[in-house]
Amino acid sequence: MPTPADGAAYWLRWEVFVCGALIAVPTALAAALLPRLRRSVPPLRATDLWVPCWSRLHPAWLLGYRAFALAAAAALLGRNIASHALTVFFFYTQWTFLLVTIYFALATAISAHGCWVYSKKASRKADESHGFLNVDVENRDLSGERKRDEVDKVKSYYEEIANEKRAAFWGRCMQIIYQASAGATMLTDVTFWGLLVPFFYRDKFGLALVTDGMHSLNFVFLLIDTLLNNMPFPWYRIAFFVFWSCSYVTFQWVLHASQALSWWPYPFLDLASSGAPLWYLGMAIAHVPGFTLYWLVVKGKRAYFPRLFPRAYVRTSN
Repeated sequence: MPTPADGAAYWLRWEVFVCGALIAVPTALAAALLPRLRRSVPPLRATDLWVPCWSRLHPAWLLGYRAFALAAAAALLGRNIASHALTVFFFYTQWTFLLVTIYFALATAISAHGCWVYSKKASRKADESHGFLNVDVENRDLSGERKRDEVDKVKSYYEEIANEKRAAFWGRCMQIIYQASAGATMLTDVTFWGLLVPFFYRDKFGLALVTDGMHSLNFVFLLIDTLLNNMPFPWYRIAFFVFWSCSYVTFQWVLHASQALSWWPYPFLDLASSGAPLWYLGMAIAHVPGFTLYWLVVKGKRAYFPRLFPRAYVRTSN
């Protein structure tokens, strides 16, 4: 059986071209459809990033959980890197866990800023509103130009609040990483527990917290955040999940083509077998149910929580 060390004899086989097409075509389709589908979805609101979906839950609770999840994820990832160096990133699992860690780092920062805004907005809004209502009462002798200046100041403040409803660049990045992490987590956990452990790693499998446990903790961390946060989960962002997975496979191909790595972290990625295109096709298709499962979790939360907790759960328009 040929290996990447064989050079052209390995990389010019028909299986390689078919598998390459199974990587390139979904990536191209996702890139082509993304702008069109994005226009049909309401813009992301800044407050959705840090305000919980529970009316009586202060945003600081969501901040506290995200900070805890960040610390736990970073500790687990750091311990794994300390034990196995950067070779851990040969595995898609560690790519996914790193992405989840980045999400919680960004989410913690945005939640902290949101809590600061939350603490300042009430008093500021009250002061501005009070000043606006008393412009004519307290300043009847003001000229018409000065009155217009006062009104313009208050008007600009409310325009600023309206503009805050749209998430900025880092907020959109946080949403993208959140949804890509969700899809990658589902794919990783289902593949590991449903395919690798029963069929490939049965003899090597051991219940170790840092390695095997990471395949469950990433999902648990994200699920708790999902139950607390108020972020929408539009289906079209599966495109970023596709980009992430295709980047990993491309990374593996580059490592093997340059002979920097002689073994495949996952047996089904090996291009030497004539059945490789079927494995690549199966993994490509698996992205759809993997992402859809998490999408259904969010959809179920938004559909049933208002019925189960009508006074506690906050409905959202998007």
